Amino acid sequence: MAFLRLSILTTIMVTASIRAEVDDYQLVTHPPAEQKILTAIQSPNLSVVHLWAPWCSNCQAELKSGGWSRTVKDNPRVKFYFVSVWNNGDDGRAMLQKFSIADQPNVIILADPGPRTGNKIKRFAGLPLSWIPTTWIFKGADLRFALNYGEMRFPVLQQFLEDSASEWSHKGESSVE
Repeated sequence: MAFLRLSILTTIMVTASIRAEVDDYQLVTHPPAEQKILTAIQSPNLSVVHLWAPWCSNCQAELKSGGWSRTVKDNPRVKFYFVSVWNNGDDGRAMLQKFSIADQPNVIILADPGPRTGNKIKRFAGLPLSWIPTTWIFKGADLRFALNYGEMRFPVLQQFLEDSASEWSHKGESSVE
């Protein structure tokens, strides 16, 4: 009986700890870029959040390929948020202009104020951030796809955008049993 009481007490304490952590995250004052993203991803439309830095060789390779420029132009109804991170607060706008991205009407450019080196941010908008470039696709506050490591394959990104925009369901399909 004592073991059962201890188990129940432990479960209650762990649950309270997790709830407190989530509540703390929601109560924290987020940097302006993160707050804008948290608000933007609530949209019922598709939003792409691309975390990058101008000094990052993988990010530069994505830009040089022309993939981002084409993808942004080919998807005018999608909002693209280019968030420069680990870059001492610089938004990288000059580099995005060089590749014809900055002036597109569906592009928003933001900068996280965090440092490039040292104590880098490890979470952004409640999600883990361990590598750049990182690209997330949201629809109606739901994270549809998270591409967290390395350079983007733009045909794959286009497919993910199409899949995220589609409305599909397995209702009415027969079971495999």
